[in-house]
Amino acid sequence: MNNSLFSKLTPKEPKFYNYLRTMAEVSMEASKLIVECVKNVDQETATALAKQIKVFEKKGDNTLIHIFEELNTTFITPFDREDIHNLANRLDDVMDFINSGAKRIMLYRPKQMPESAEKLAILIREASAIVLKAVDELAVVKKNSKEIKKLCQELHDIENAADELYEEFISDLFANEKDSIEIIKLKDILHELEKATDAAEDVAKIIETIIVKYA
Repeated sequence: MNNSLFSKLTPKEPKFYNYLRTMAEVSMEASKLIVECVKNVDQETATALAKQIKVFEKKGDNTLIHIFEELNTTFITPFDREDIHNLANRLDDVMDFINSGAKRIMLYRPKQMPESAEKLAILIREASAIVLKAVDELAVVKKNSKEIKKLCQELHDIENAADELYEEFISDLFANEKDSIEIIKLKDILHELEKATDAAEDVAKIIETIIVKYA
């Protein structure tokens, strides 16, 4: 941990805040598109939206590479290198699961998306917005630790809501859907979307660790 007198008096590179914010931003933009994607299962629309989401996913991947490169060359970092590394990875996971869900909609061509899919996508969008706010506050973590903790709690609540929604969906799916192929398609798609909220909660857990160390 950079908690020595030397590290406290030495300027820390602010670029990591910008990189992390970029990763949170791409997930935020992609989350808006996934809401539209679950509403539009016709092949042309689903393909177009999935391609747009893929563009954001690639931007996130490139930013992640920059973060890892900078961690190897930067003398003083704002937080522990491990915390930055883990936070960047979890932010990337949020984006990856959004992309994975969109890709499955494009490839599987489900006959109809359930209402649960839209509700889950909306939770992803809400979680992504909160993640972006929390990442923005990291630059002033000592000043705004209470506010960041509130944001992290909101992410925990969203993940719990997503879990309940997914469980209800699974129960309804096996009770009412007679087409076994559709069962496989829909279960896989919604599972990927649900994992995006899990990843957002993981972001909250890492940020809470940073608060304990630095607030």
